[in-house]
Amino acid sequence: MATQLDRSTRVMNSLVKGMSRMGIRAFGAKELVVIGRKSGQPHSTPVNPVEVEGQLYLVAPRGQTQWVRNARHNPRVTVRSGRREAACTVHEVHGSDAVPVMRHYLKRWAWEVGKFFPEGVTATSTDAELEAIVAAHPVFRLERA
Repeated sequence: MATQLDRSTRVMNSLVKGMSRMGIRAFGAKELVVIGRKSGQPHSTPVNPVEVEGQLYLVAPRGQTQWVRNARHNPRVTVRSGRREAACTVHEVHGSDAVPVMRHYLKRWAWEVGKFFPEGVTATSTDAELEAIVAAHPVFRLERA
């Protein structure tokens, strides 16, 4: 079951999403648009992409959220920043292949999302510790469509 977002998180998500729509990249955040698996309607959420070896990835710090389930159902997504849009396809990355992405993500974004990860898990955690959390915090590679 998806975790309930507290009021401050909802307010922050709305703020970051609004800034992204205006083309203001709040610390590099972008807006992800996915098609709802039940409604068929577009839904957007702020995301923090991370680049690893020239490839762009998304990590789901809050776990098995609606955007994760929707992206698994319909991997065609849109990434927005202001008026710029990129149609992409997401490909889930599993196990040890996700470890370098998780490490870079935590190095870049832990100040904002570290509270959603198990206590003690950081960018300096062992490969085994990072691999152990990938199932709970899915990793997706973005590929331009």
